[in-house]
Amino acid sequence: MGRIVIEGGYPLEGTVRVSGAKNAVLPILAASLLAEEGVSQIEEVPHLLDVRVMADTVSALGAKLEWNGSTIRVDARRLLSVCPPAELVRKMRASFVVAGPLLARFGEAMVALPGGCNIGPRPVDLHIKGLEALGATAVVENGYVHFRAPRGGLRGARIYLDVPSVGATQNIMMAAVLAKGQTIIENAAKEPENVDLANYLNAMGARVRGAGTDVIRIEGVDHLRGATHAVIPDRIEAGTFLIAAALIGRGVYVENALSHHLMSLIAKLEEAGAVIEDHVEGIKVWPCQGGRMKPLDVKTHYYPSFPTDLQAQMVAALTVAQGTSTVTETVFENRFMHVAELQRMGANIHIEGRTAVIEGVPRLTGARVTATDLRAGAALVIAGLLAEGQTEVYGLHHIDRGYDDLVGKFKQLGARLERIEGDAEIQIAKSVG
Repeated sequence: MGRIVIEGGYPLEGTVRVSGAKNAVLPILAASLLAEEGVSQIEEVPHLLDVRVMADTVSALGAKLEWNGSTIRVDARRLLSVCPPAELVRKMRASFVVAGPLLARFGEAMVALPGGCNIGPRPVDLHIKGLEALGATAVVENGYVHFRAPRGGLRGARIYLDVPSVGATQNIMMAAVLAKGQTIIENAAKEPENVDLANYLNAMGARVRGAGTDVIRIEGVDHLRGATHAVIPDRIEAGTFLIAAALIGRGVYVENALSHHLMSLIAKLEEAGAVIEDHVEGIKVWPCQGGRMKPLDVKTHYYPSFPTDLQAQMVAALTVAQGTSTVTETVFENRFMHVAELQRMGANIHIEGRTAVIEGVPRLTGARVTATDLRAGAALVIAGLLAEGQTEVYGLHHIDRGYDDLVGKFKQLGARLERIEGDAEIQIAKSVG
C-alpha cells in the first residue's frame, strides 16, 4: 500500500499555485460531446484520477482526445455510442452528466447508475425529473437509466429543482442548450463551476444566461461547435492550502486563487484570527497568533455558504483551536468518517447527529491513519503537518482523485513529507501522467 509519510511541525512559507478546478473540468469534458463540428481545446486541466475517468468515458463514446500537458483537445464530431462503459461511470458520480449531452445530441442515452465517495446518499432523481421535464422518457432497469427523447427532440420547459443540485443543474443545462424553445431552471445551483460550464457552452454557440444565480435561462440552438476554454482555479484546493497556511504558515501566497469564490471560508479564517490579503492573482495568508485558531461555529450549505468539500479540512484545523468549536454538516449525512482517524491523533471530537463538537487540544500526535474519501485525505495531511512526530496517511487513491501533486506542492512550501509508492499507487501515477 502506498502512503504519505509526514514529519509534523515544520512551518509553511512561500508560494503555491492552484490547479484548474476538478469540478469544472468534469462537466466541461462531458459538454464537449455536444460539438457536432470543430474541435474543443480545454486548458488548465489538472492531472487527477477523476479527470482521467471522465476522459476515458468520453473516449469510450468515440471522441478523440489528445493530451498536451495541462491542455486536452477533444474531437467529438463522430461518436460511436450513447452508452458509456458501466465500469467507468460507477467509479465516479460525476460521469452521470454525460446523459444530458448524449440525450440532446442523439435523442438517447443509456447511463449506469453512478458511484463515487461513500459520503451519503446522492440519488439521481433530480437529474431524471429535469430531463423528463424536457420531454424525455427515463426507464431504470438492470442498473442503468435509459433516456429517450420524443419525436421532434427535446422541448424547453420551466423546471424547479427541489434542492440546488450541482449535477442536476449541469445535466439539465447541457440537455436544454439543444432543446427547442426556452428552458428556465429555478432553484439552480450557483457554484462557480456551473458558471464556468455555462461560459464554455456559450463559447460553443449556446445561449445561457443567469448562471451563478438561482434562475438560469436557456434559449435552445440548432447545433454547437468546438471551442477553446480555460478552466477556472480549483477553489477547494485553494481552500485546503489557505486552511493549512492559517495554522502553520509564515506567510503563504496561494497563486491562482480567486477570493470571490472563497468568501465564506475567508470570513471564517479571519474570524479565527488569520490575516488574509487579496491580491490580483492570488491570496496571501498570515497565520493565526500562536498557530491556534479561535473557536468557530461552522455550518456547511450550498454555495455561496461554507462548502461541504472544505468541512473535513476545517475540522482538522479546529482540533487544535483555543476552545470548543462546532461544525454542522447539512449537505451529506455521512461525511464525518475522518473524525475517527483524527481521534487516533489525539483529537477530542464527538458527534451529535449532524454536528461535530470539537474540544481544542494543545497538540496532535502522529499516527497511522487512512483516508476514507477525497476531502478526508486532505484533512489528514493537514493534521499530519500539525502533529508532533510522524504521521502515515494511507488510502492515497482518494487524494489522487482531487489533488494534483498535493505532496509536491506542500514540499514546495517547506513541509516535510514524502509519498512512498506501493504497487497500486505506481500504476495510478503512471495512468495519470
